[in-house]
Amino acid sequence: MLATLEKTEKRLTIQTADITQDTTTIRSLDWDRDRFDIEFGLQNGTTYNSHLIRGEKIALVDTSHAKFRQLYLDTLTGLIDPKQIDYLIISHTEPDHSGLVKDFLALNPNVIVVGAKIAIQFLEGFVHEKFERQVIKNGDKIDLGKGHVLEFVNAPNLHWPDTILTYDWGTQTLYTCDVFGLHYCSDDLFDVNLKAIAPDYHFYYECLMAPNARSVLSALKRMEKIGEVKIVANGHGPLLKHNVDELIGRYREWSLAQTKGEKSVTVFYVSGYGDSDRLSQSIARGITKTGITVEMIDGIGADLQEVREIVENSAGIAIAMPPASGEKAKEAATTLSTILASANGKQVIGFFESYGEDDEPIDPILTKFRELGLTTVFPSIRIKDTPTEATYQLCEEAGTDMGQFLTKEKSIQKRKSLDSDLDKAIGRISGGLYIITAQKGDIKGAMLASWVTQASFEPLGLTIAVAKDRAIESVMQVGDRFVLNILEEGNYQHLMKHFLKRFKPGQDRFEGVNIQDAKNGSPILIDALAYLECEVISRMEVSDHWIVYSQVDEGRVSKPDSLTAVHHRKVGNYY
Repeated sequence: MLATLEKTEKRLTIQTADITQDTTTIRSLDWDRDRFDIEFGLQNGTTYNSHLIRGEKIALVDTSHAKFRQLYLDTLTGLIDPKQIDYLIISHTEPDHSGLVKDFLALNPNVIVVGAKIAIQFLEGFVHEKFERQVIKNGDKIDLGKGHVLEFVNAPNLHWPDTILTYDWGTQTLYTCDVFGLHYCSDDLFDVNLKAIAPDYHFYYECLMAPNARSVLSALKRMEKIGEVKIVANGHGPLLKHNVDELIGRYREWSLAQTKGEKSVTVFYVSGYGDSDRLSQSIARGITKTGITVEMIDGIGADLQEVREIVENSAGIAIAMPPASGEKAKEAATTLSTILASANGKQVIGFFESYGEDDEPIDPILTKFRELGLTTVFPSIRIKDTPTEATYQLCEEAGTDMGQFLTKEKSIQKRKSLDSDLDKAIGRISGGLYIITAQKGDIKGAMLASWVTQASFEPLGLTIAVAKDRAIESVMQVGDRFVLNILEEGNYQHLMKHFLKRFKPGQDRFEGVNIQDAKNGSPILIDALAYLECEVISRMEVSDHWIVYSQVDEGRVSKPDSLTAVHHRKVGNYY
């Protein structure tokens, strides 16, 4: 039976349904959410899914986002007396799934909280009260009775360091939280329309799972030891039932492709310390945008032999600063010493603070790596205030700089090898010269563009091809607004020179440029011939670019008698 609560002003609704024997899902539908972390521009909202399993004992898998507090708790207490629930299983502690744990513990202080060791440690940090717990490892089981035997699969870094998957042998249902999810809000309980959800499923993988592709493959290998999966009860989007094998298979295919890169970078972070986890994810996201494979390693509990082997085989290393004192400091220091002993002068390196209470200082450690001959590819990221979206954007740009540095030689060789008649012919396709400018909150971006064309009359729309490794791509998601500045023939060289130069991560792209604010909040270049204010309506992924379709809302020409600057290329295999 399906039950949906009346929509609120913010369009937050609850959907409940029995999905298999003795199992009910509680889906919190967030219809209007338009962004999820910096990289996610959401076109279709999202959901936060929670699941109730009733055997002789009862288990609740995850809770919901804090914004659903009253809706979720009212729905849960309408289904069952919370005190009857024996186990609260924490798939991972990211707030959108564990945001109501403290509220649930107030209703049932005797429940046994089940999670990975790191998850329990994280919970202690924000619950701030004693609770019953059961730490589980890969392969551990809990028998609820009535055939519901739960087996746990360790899946760290997907995409949180404490992630576990839960398999119910009785119903062949796999509870996966973020894994195999997608940000897609609809009344469809299951994946009834594969074509409709496929783009969001892939985009979700690219943003959250691609930086952890090796961990994805490790989790898939562990999953081979459990039985057939008939239902994937994920944490976001429709549950998977009709296309389970296909969609799990896509994770394997994408991850294998992601890990076949000739070079790799290892990103070291410290779980549960400061903002190390999310900052490292942003670094990793930036690296993967360049096609470089990423390996993420938790500096706490890491196998030192594995650390040694991975570092020796890495082209680059990014390190989140560990705590200088406290329980984690000694273990993190041992990992750091192993990294130092395994590094060599042919590698590149970058450091970023964790914004913990007591970060180890960067400079003494950086000096040791420089003495070994390692090259620093982005300025050390020093965080003095609580991280904002601009901070995460800075980290993503730093990761992209590292990836581009490592692919520079290959790009040059590729250009030389592809300088064929075909490339010369494609290069004869000319385009105008434009500068895209955007601002969203504290995040600013700009990009020189020539692959721009009008695409529709009603409404007025245009398309822009944006390379996947461009920093501005993160603020050109569906619903984002930007300005297309059209350059003037004979009066564009100073703007072109400015925006073609290499900016440091986080550097203000508009320093020294004459600008004014558009109605949509983005900068207008005063020296441009004309400008158009645009809103992103949809995006299509191609091999190395995003094709961004945008609606034009406003526009003005400053010099009606002037012509648009035109870009003529010699070859078509690079800009």
